[in-house]
Amino acid sequence: MRVAVLYSGGKDSNYALYWALKQGFEVKYLVSMVSESEESYMYHVPNIHLTELQAKAVGIPLVKGFTGGEKEKEVEDMKAVLEGLKIEGIVAGALASEYQKKRVDRVAEELGLRSFAPAWHRDPVDYMREIIGLFDVVVVGTAAYGLDESWLGRRIDGKALDELIKIHEKYKIHVAGEGGEFETFVRDAPFFRARVVFDEVEKKWDGCSYSGVLEVKRAHLEPKGKTL
Repeated sequence: MRVAVLYSGGKDSNYALYWALKQGFEVKYLVSMVSESEESYMYHVPNIHLTELQAKAVGIPLVKGFTGGEKEKEVEDMKAVLEGLKIEGIVAGALASEYQKKRVDRVAEELGLRSFAPAWHRDPVDYMREIIGLFDVVVVGTAAYGLDESWLGRRIDGKALDELIKIHEKYKIHVAGEGGEFETFVRDAPFFRARVVFDEVEKKWDGCSYSGVLEVKRAHLEPKGKTL
């Protein structure tokens, strides 16, 4: 089956890609929607420009779509991108957001495509354990009490997951960040031919809103097996 994977560069879209490849699907395209709005209801925003590097690392063509980020209109903008592709299905990284999944499913139905969401309603802790075992993933955005500036740029490993579980117990955040509590970026995965290395980053932290972003200003691909 020829499919496109909705791709933001974070853990969930990379899991969707990992699953599609394991299924034996022919992944024709990675589709990244670039939103002008930091408050997009549908799309991941932090460091979306780096999906170009990730696509090169994976070896799958990247298709970029652009949207003003206006609610509902941004869904139609995605549809306009997808309808121009010769595919039979789309794969998304939705985990718990009914808002996002319903809209992706609707677009797929309108275009006569099959819709897949391999992580849908998975147990967050089990899911995160699998993610940790698969990817080199770091936090690039935070927006929740309990996640302070020190989380920006932090790799999510077993210790970090234990802390996320404790923060969940105290503040009720979603352990996998599905409520927008944190955003991630995958620097390496089993299907990457090279890994992404950050050369220059800037932490932008707002103590008033208790939120922040790790802005990656420069990055490059490093051949695997080479010591950093």
